[in-house]
Amino acid sequence: MQELSIVFQIIIAAGIVNVWLVRHNKATPWRPEGANNMAEEFRRYGLPDWMRYVVGTAKLALAAMLVAGIWYPKLAAIGGIGMALLMAGAVASHFKISDPIQKALPSLALLVLSLFVWHANGGI
Repeated sequence: MQELSIVFQIIIAAGIVNVWLVRHNKATPWRPEGANNMAEEFRRYGLPDWMRYVVGTAKLALAAMLVAGIWYPKLAAIGGIGMALLMAGAVASHFKISDPIQKALPSLALLVLSLFVWHANGGI
């Protein structure tokens, strides 16, 4: 189970870095209609600009914790539950604006992987 958790930790962290650093200002098929970058996406959800900075910083910090958690499992547990909470918020944001379920699938997948990581590293 620990080996699978490490794979998931890397997948989650790489996904977060991709979305928040590589594709931050690019259109993707997962963004809501009318949103071609992260700033437009947050506006589409009805969230203020400052929230984007808070969420982005939190997600990148939690991604770093997941990587460090390869060597320090307690950090993986904290990173996993923190990321799960943020991903639950992402899924809820998609539903709030009536996005098709397909647009929420990446967030939902990362939510499930994050819960697994949390559980595999000492979560209840």
